[in-house]
Amino acid sequence: MTPALFFAKLLLAVPVAVVLALTAMWYIWESDNTILYDSFAQRMFSGVEAYGLLAIPLFMLTGELMNEGGMTRRLINAARVFVGGFRGGLAYINLLANMFMAAIVGSAAAQIAVMSRAMVPAMEDEGYDRGFAAATTAAGGLLAPVIPPSMLFVIYGVLAQVPIGDMFLAGIIPGLILAVCFAIVIALIGLKQQFPKGDWLTASQAGKALLYALPAMLIPAAIIGGIIGGVATPTESAAVASVVAFALGWLLYRELEPRKLFDMFKRTAMNAALIIFMIAAANVFGWVIIYEAVPQRLAELITTITENPFLFLLIVNVVLLFVGMVIDGIAAIILVTPILLPIAIESYGISPYQFGVVISLNLVLGLLTPPVGVGLYIASAMGETPTGRILRQLWPFLIAVALVLILLSYAPILSTALIG
Repeated sequence: MTPALFFAKLLLAVPVAVVLALTAMWYIWESDNTILYDSFAQRMFSGVEAYGLLAIPLFMLTGELMNEGGMTRRLINAARVFVGGFRGGLAYINLLANMFMAAIVGSAAAQIAVMSRAMVPAMEDEGYDRGFAAATTAAGGLLAPVIPPSMLFVIYGVLAQVPIGDMFLAGIIPGLILAVCFAIVIALIGLKQQFPKGDWLTASQAGKALLYALPAMLIPAAIIGGIIGGVATPTESAAVASVVAFALGWLLYRELEPRKLFDMFKRTAMNAALIIFMIAAANVFGWVIIYEAVPQRLAELITTITENPFLFLLIVNVVLLFVGMVIDGIAAIILVTPILLPIAIESYGISPYQFGVVISLNLVLGLLTPPVGVGLYIASAMGETPTGRILRQLWPFLIAVALVLILLSYAPILSTALIG
């Protein structure tokens, strides 16, 4: 009865956090276990006691401050210095600017929204198809959950009880590989469609663009450098980054008005509260899953199919691809981590870091695939482009992501090489 209730509520579009909490409550009521009843509230609160979760609202706030402070535009201009003169230069600028933003925002949906407003009209003005411009921007948003900092990595690190800083390190090489693959896709499409050739900036223009963007680049440097250097935890780095973003936007660039801070704090608090409540509800749901020994039963089933770690990850990728199509990536990672991670570690000896990178990248694909496809609809709305037109241009990027997922599943060293 309980699984039927769970899927029925999902199909009725009940918020995932509410589905998780109500399903756990229904199970406890059916089991007539008073001990579980007495511990329900305690389990919910214990799910959000992790210090690392503070990084989520702080990274969100950093993104808000950057957008309001004009730093996004300056990072785009800095990207123009490096790739602007190539054929299809503006498409490469889009990709490189997405890499810069991925090292700051940490949220694919937020990044797609920001970059679509900036890049889609600019690319159309220079002769690019609007559908391709929106597709390139949407695909670039997939870098956010892999290149640190990543909100999915923060949530996964808390659920998997692994250091979040190490999870960030695990995402660096996969993120660069994904970016290179996207660049190859753009190059191949450019050869076929004969993209317009870009213009290189003059030495003085390039110097000014880099000089103006240099302070904004201090933000990802503060985040990643602090973590890698062991100077600060991810949460502390996020706090420093938000302070730096505020100071730059207000005092240096003079585009951030302090009177707008309350609205930014309000948006950040509301968005972060949704995620935190989902984690609290998922903690209870995961507790029930473990109580019923679901991971052990599932492990027995899967190990009868294969004992090969690579084949196991391929099976997980196929399953999660469908999960990501109907459930938001954050909700999905909260849901599947307590079930699949114990199987990956105990039955197949898979590194939790490799597993986290693979499932994070896989689940965020759901942002760009119907029927949910939140990122696809964001790109459509912000870029004023029909979703069908975007999808027709998006499939080469999706194939590239699938190939990268297979590579990451086969070669764990790509996720673990930088972890000491």
